[in-house]
Amino acid sequence: MPADLAVIGLGHHGLPLAQAAVAAGIDTIGYDTDPRPATELAAGRPPVDGSLSTPEIRRMLAGRFRPTTNPAELGRVRTAVLCAPTPPGPDGGLDLTAVEDAARALAARLRPHTTVLLESPVPPGTTEGLLRDLLEAGSGLRAGRDFHLAYSPGRLDPGSRTHGFAGTPKVIGGLTPACTESAAAFYGRLTDKVVRARGPREAETVKLLETNFRHVNIALVNEMAVLCHDLGVDLWDVIRCAETKPFGFQAFRPGPGVGGHGVPVERLGDHRPLRLVELAGEVNERMPQYVVRRAATLLNEHGKSARGARVLLLGITYKPDLADRQGSPADEIARRLMDLGAAVSYHDPHVPHWRVRDLPVPRADSLYEAAAHADLTILLQHHRTYDLQGLSVKAQLLLDTRGATPAGAAHRL
Repeated sequence: MPADLAVIGLGHHGLPLAQAAVAAGIDTIGYDTDPRPATELAAGRPPVDGSLSTPEIRRMLAGRFRPTTNPAELGRVRTAVLCAPTPPGPDGGLDLTAVEDAARALAARLRPHTTVLLESPVPPGTTEGLLRDLLEAGSGLRAGRDFHLAYSPGRLDPGSRTHGFAGTPKVIGGLTPACTESAAAFYGRLTDKVVRARGPREAETVKLLETNFRHVNIALVNEMAVLCHDLGVDLWDVIRCAETKPFGFQAFRPGPGVGGHGVPVERLGDHRPLRLVELAGEVNERMPQYVVRRAATLLNEHGKSARGARVLLLGITYKPDLADRQGSPADEIARRLMDLGAAVSYHDPHVPHWRVRDLPVPRADSLYEAAAHADLTILLQHHRTYDLQGLSVKAQLLLDTRGATPAGAAHRL
């Protein structure tokens, strides 16, 4: 059965796009070069990262969404959006293997007049270079003449109740003005505002700037956290006061590390490295080690050694109220604590099982009992279900890496 839209890549970018399209009344197929996601979705099982719940998947299946493992169906759509993952590569750039695989799968079935869009984070120049070459070579068609080609950076805020798909402007950069307008016509059905970039390179660089902006500013406030602790200054009070400034300041808050799917891009091929981003990466990568050092110091100050200490980790996902553990610092923190000889356990309402070094980490069933039993409790992620006031009373010793507990109720990062 023909569909209006094909979403290629059924991960944290593609599924929310498919959900928004179905909600807008667009017949949508979901395809992935790995058949497992489509098979799981067709059975009504949600993704393991928790990006969509079981009821949300079932509503999509009952509507206009159809997962498929048949690539032939890609040749029967008006619009195809590539949402393949681009994880960090060994050289500090992005690994485009999944994008290449998705492009080849589409190119072999591409029809004239199709609008092809790329949403994956990619280095500037990818859309009009690598992607265009793959599509033209595999289809015999010419981009900008036989089919439309454009880039639109993914701008999802997973789990946000404030910034939904429709309320988040979509940036679009087309290969030609006609490509831009075709893309704008599609996204105009999903979002309240469309922003036209000068071209694909500009649109691709928007994603680069937005991602690096986040990481650089988190690094700044993480450095401030270390400095303020050494000075005996309450950083959380500093941030509270600073964010009252109505211009020139945006509040970021420190944490035990930086997780998520938006990785900072330090190098772009043969171009000079982005030094500030490199330095930010170094700062953020040191935070799990800093948290463990603070934990060991707290234990020592209370007459206990890290060796043999019972340490409870609360919230092991990268973001509050989600099951997604992509890039979460919890894994490194657990490993470092284990290296010190600590007995590590965890509690997270969104993660039923957790393995570190291929060994299962004990999961606490009763939060308060576990906190009362542990020598040290470390809050790594503040899920809404956590009653931190009550927790601060029950815990023997509490290290809060998120500044979520009331002032004086815990040791803050």
